[in-house]
Amino acid sequence: MKLWWSNLLERLRGSLWVVPTLWAAGAALLVNLTLAIDDRVDDDETAFFLFYGGPASAREVLSTIASSTMTFTGLVFSVTILVLQLASSQFSPRVLRTFLRDRPSQMCLGIFVGTFVFALFGLRNVHDPSDEFDLQVPALTVWVAIVFAIGAVGAFIYLVHHIAQSVRAVTVLQRVGDDTRASLSRLYPEGIGDELEEPQRRMVDGEPTLLVRADHRSGVLEAVDEERLWALVTKSAAAVELVPTMGDFVPRGSVLFKIWGDVDELDIDALVGSTNLGEERSMRQDVPFGLRQIVDVAERALSPSINDPTTAVQAIDQLHDVLRILVDRRFPEPWRADDDGRLRLVLPRPDWSSYVHLAFDEIRSSGQGSIQIMRRLRFMAEDLLAVAPSFRRRALQEQIELLDASIRRSFADRTDAVRARSPSPQGHGPLVS
Repeated sequence: MKLWWSNLLERLRGSLWVVPTLWAAGAALLVNLTLAIDDRVDDDETAFFLFYGGPASAREVLSTIASSTMTFTGLVFSVTILVLQLASSQFSPRVLRTFLRDRPSQMCLGIFVGTFVFALFGLRNVHDPSDEFDLQVPALTVWVAIVFAIGAVGAFIYLVHHIAQSVRAVTVLQRVGDDTRASLSRLYPEGIGDELEEPQRRMVDGEPTLLVRADHRSGVLEAVDEERLWALVTKSAAAVELVPTMGDFVPRGSVLFKIWGDVDELDIDALVGSTNLGEERSMRQDVPFGLRQIVDVAERALSPSINDPTTAVQAIDQLHDVLRILVDRRFPEPWRADDDGRLRLVLPRPDWSSYVHLAFDEIRSSGQGSIQIMRRLRFMAEDLLAVAPSFRRRALQEQIELLDASIRRSFADRTDAVRARSPSPQGHGPLVS
C-alpha cells in the first residue's frame, strides 16, 4: 500500500491536469455558493460588489469571460507544448519532468479553467422575465466572475514571463539540481560521523536456492519498499538479494531476486510486489538520476551541433554542488542482518565512486579540447578533494589523473595545456606555469 500510494502521488505531481481539475471543482462549488447568496439578496440592494446591469448585460459579460478564458487556455497549452519540444531538443528529454511538475504553470492553467467554469455555470442562471422565471440577475456571481477574469489576465501576463524564464538553461539546471538535492537530503540524511571507510557489500555464501524472475512485465526499477521487503524476509529463514540497482532496466524474464535457504515461508508474490517497475526513472529513490539529467544537458551542450561549453559549465556547477553535499554524507549499507548477525537482505546501492564517475567521465570525454571544461572539471575535483574524507579521495585523485591524460592528448601546445590544467571556478583566470 505504501509503494502504491507513493506511485500515485508521483504520477499526480507530474500531471498537468490535476491542478486545473481541482480549480474547476472549486469554481463549481464557489458559483453554487454565490448563486445561493444571490437568491437572498434583495433586488434593490446596492453595494460595490454587486453587478447593476440587466440580464442582457450580465449575459454578455459572462459569455465574454467564458470565451476569452478558453482562448487563454488554448494559447497556454500551445505555448506549453512548444516549450516542452524546445526543452527536449535543446537540453534533454529527461528534463521534461521538471516542466510537467512546474507548479506555477499548473496554477495558471487552473485559474483559466476555473474562470471558464465559474462564468459558464453563472451564465445559466441569468434569466429574462417570463411566465416561467422572474427577472433574475445574479449580481454577486457576475461581480465575482469579473474578479476571476482580472485574475486570469494577471496570471496570463505572469505565465508569459515565467515561461520565458523557464526555458533558460540556468533555470532548467537549477530545477533539476534542486530536485536532486531534495532527494539526496531525504535518502542520505546523516553525516559521516566517525566512519573510516565505505560500507562493504557482504555476499551470501553458496549458490542461490531460487531465482525469482520478472515474468509479468519489464521496466525500470523505480522504487523499492525496503521496510515491507525486510518484514517479508524476517518472517522466513531465507536470505534475499535484489539483483538490479535502482534505475536499472529489468527485461522480462530476467532475475529480480536471488534467494538462499528455505523458501517455503517466503511470500514470493509479495516479494515481487515490494518493487515497482516503471516506464522511466524518477528521483524518489534514485539520486543518480538527477546527476544523469545534468550530465545529459552538459553533453548536449558540448555536442558539435550546439557547441555551448558555457552551458556545460553551468551544468558542472550543479554537479559540483550536489557532490559537495554528498561527499560527507553517510551512505546506507547495502546489506541488512538480523539480531543474530546473519545476513538476510542485500540491496545494491551506488557508492561514492559511482557518483564521481557519473559526474566526470562523460563530460570529460565530450569536453576534450575545451580549455574551459577541463579547467572547470579540475577545479571541481580539487575542491572536492580538499573536503573529502580520506577513504573518498582515491576516486577524485583518479579523475585528476584522467584529466591530465586527456589534456596531454588534446593540447599539443604547452601554453594551452598549462591553461587547461590550471583549476578555475569559471574556466578562466591567470596563466599558471
